[in-house]
Amino acid sequence: MKKLDIFPHIFPKHYFEKMVEIVPNKDAIRRWTNIPVLYDLEKRLEMMDEFEQYQQVLTLSMPAIEYVAPPEQSPVLARLANDGMHEICARHPDRFPAWVASVPMNNVKATLDEIGRAVEKLGAKGIQIFTNVNGRPLDDPEFAPIFEKMHSYDLPIWMHPTRGQKFADYPTEKSSRFDIWWVFGWPYETSAAMARMVFSGFFDRWPKLKIITHHMGAMVPFLEARVGLGLDQLGSREGAEEGYRKIIADMKAKGKRPVDYFRQFYADTSINGSRAGMECGLSFFGIDHCLFGTDCPFDPEGGPLFIREIVKAIDAMKLSAADREKMYSGNARRLLRLA
Repeated sequence: MKKLDIFPHIFPKHYFEKMVEIVPNKDAIRRWTNIPVLYDLEKRLEMMDEFEQYQQVLTLSMPAIEYVAPPEQSPVLARLANDGMHEICARHPDRFPAWVASVPMNNVKATLDEIGRAVEKLGAKGIQIFTNVNGRPLDDPEFAPIFEKMHSYDLPIWMHPTRGQKFADYPTEKSSRFDIWWVFGWPYETSAAMARMVFSGFFDRWPKLKIITHHMGAMVPFLEARVGLGLDQLGSREGAEEGYRKIIADMKAKGKRPVDYFRQFYADTSINGSRAGMECGLSFFGIDHCLFGTDCPFDPEGGPLFIREIVKAIDAMKLSAADREKMYSGNARRLLRLA
């Protein structure tokens, strides 16, 4: 069965060289250089040969462009990344049938220009953003034109979590310990960004908006009842901001609850091969909103392990042939409007 990986990561060669030169956190470079599949295209293709009928929709690896460069430099970096992605897919369309544009979110005007260039001239099938923009929430009104533009294209937005080790676990400390910032912090980041979008009215303002959440919708599917019954009571708790009750009342007037809006997100299977986690996400989002994704190459083997484990878990799930095809490639091809 054909498999279209919706959320693998890569560094185009020229972008990687420039990013390594200017990135503020040089400590991260050591990890990237230890994963050749991340930046060496020939090694990427060799790794992919292990899997039959396997293709990738390319997304740029972390860090976010707005983290790497200031507003006056980030647009050039975004263009470099997108030109590289376009070149890779043009050379290997049988392996990489689509790619996702990167945007300089710390420069909104440049982001809008780059979206237009990447989608209309280079053929990008969406954009990737992160759960915050150097600490700013995505529902900041300044970013609204970006979502408006993607809504007009009817193309998806890939949303990747971002939170660094300096984000402390407790206010009395200077940094996070034991990789808590990553293992638990990233799912929180995604869930918080989803909630801000829901309660800021994203899906009412842009009803065709399609946002693909990394890591199977993070905390939301597992906490379905807490999200459902808990957020139905928004505004009733001590310290609630004025206007919360009106948000719930407006949702009720439309015949909806907060949890209904959370189901409008899409989710990928990138949870390291957990069958139970995938089944939980599938139960919450429904088959039409679940997509095969692997997070390649960020696994202990530097590429193939997550692919193997996730494929094994999906194949073990009790799915009809039609639903398995939707998860592996059909949903992605529909969203990206691929032949």
